[in-house]
Amino acid sequence: VQLQAFGGGLVQAGGSLRLSCAASGLTFGNYVMGWYRQAPGKERELVARISSGGITYHVPSVKGRFTVSRDNAKNTVYLQMTSLKPEDTAAYYCAVIVGLVPKFYGGQGTQVTVSS
Repeated sequence: VQLQAFGGGLVQAGGSLRLSCAASGLTFGNYVMGWYRQAPGKERELVARISSGGITYHVPSVKGRFTVSRDNAKNTVYLQMTSLKPEDTAAYYCAVIVGLVPKFYGGQGTQVTVSS
């Protein structure tokens, strides 16, 4: 399985970014997909996840600002991020979630930096 995340960058507070994650080597539509992030010196944490049928969950700190979506025909999961805050600065990773356990398959992640 390969997961390739891209779309990060440097943005001012209040700005927006759209992350994408292209998956290969699996039957994408069968799996829950998730976005996680890891800030320097902190644990990797869940940001949002989406079921194979499109049911979403966003952690409280991003709810109303971030939106996870997926396109099963393109084997791609997205994270639309708006009203970004400096505390959103982190490396963002996508994962396949199997039995509530995220599998990252060594994906590189994409860096998001929000300046104040």
